[in-house]
Amino acid sequence: MRIVPFQTHQSLVKAAYQFRGYTEAESDDAARFCEMTARHGIRTHNALKAIHLDDHFGSRAGGCVPGAGIDKLPSRFPASEVWDANRKLGPSVGFAAMERCIKLADDYGIAQISVDNAFHYLWGGGYVLDAAKRGYIAYTNCTAALAEVVPFGGKFPTLGTNPHSWGFPTTDAVGYPIVVDWATSTMAMGRVQQFKREGTALPPNVAVDASGNYTTNPNEVSALVPFGNHKGYGLSLINEIYSAFTGGSLPTLRSREIPEGEKRTPTFYFQVIHPDAISSGEFAAGRDRDANVKAVIEDVLGHGNDACLLPGQIVAQGAARTEKAGGLLFTDAEINEFNELAAECGHALIPVDLPSFDEA
Repeated sequence: MRIVPFQTHQSLVKAAYQFRGYTEAESDDAARFCEMTARHGIRTHNALKAIHLDDHFGSRAGGCVPGAGIDKLPSRFPASEVWDANRKLGPSVGFAAMERCIKLADDYGIAQISVDNAFHYLWGGGYVLDAAKRGYIAYTNCTAALAEVVPFGGKFPTLGTNPHSWGFPTTDAVGYPIVVDWATSTMAMGRVQQFKREGTALPPNVAVDASGNYTTNPNEVSALVPFGNHKGYGLSLINEIYSAFTGGSLPTLRSREIPEGEKRTPTFYFQVIHPDAISSGEFAAGRDRDANVKAVIEDVLGHGNDACLLPGQIVAQGAARTEKAGGLLFTDAEINEFNELAAECGHALIPVDLPSFDEA
């Protein structure tokens, strides 16, 4: 892995978005979000994935509108809001929605925002991680840009990868927020692209080719399958039903040319809970809240389970690795793709002789 200076990365990502017509504020949001993914080692949803989505489904395909405004629709529920994003850049909407949820949770204990007419917000874990670091329990789900997952027992992809993301304020208990973040497919399509970029075979039984047969060749992947068979299928279906109640249209039409009257956009759902709003205050053995959370986690990881990982631990380790490196870590193949972006938008290239990261 090569060490790319933070400012080098930020400047290039911002330039790439401004080249595509996004406002300075939107481009700053995009750069901030992509830095967050790279900082935590989330290579499946870094800037290369973000630009790939924008090129194929976003500003160049009418799926995302640079400079769009958000309409907050009328609601009779003070802790609940419904937004029409008007196809605004996903990270800009995601950051704004989570901030608003936090404000409402401070006032009402719990808050939720559903977002219609959205564009892909990338790594859901980033939004809940940020909220958890600030002391809140947070959740988000979304529908994906494409239907690329075959339902359990089926043959044709009619579901998105449809991730769920939970964040918990456990820094005092374990040193970092617990973040449960997963696509409901066996792997994210961004990881398939990562395997393709690096020329590596896929694990078995995670993807199918155009004939519906399992393949380990990332170049032959036509669709993914849900993890855990019926369990992943059910979790993916939750997102589609949330979307249907919000106003989202048919999953097989997202990001495609569609009949008049239908929609081609994803939807988002955000929820924030203030921990005080769910606390009985009656913690066992006279413990306070944080000590109680720590005791519960220690019990889960006790009894011979001490080698188990906690969700969010790898993300925290990624951030520690970045801190140690003093910059963001990318492979040579990734830097080559970054330099293709730089050449496209007239930005200075990233040097190819950057120092390597020695983790020892």
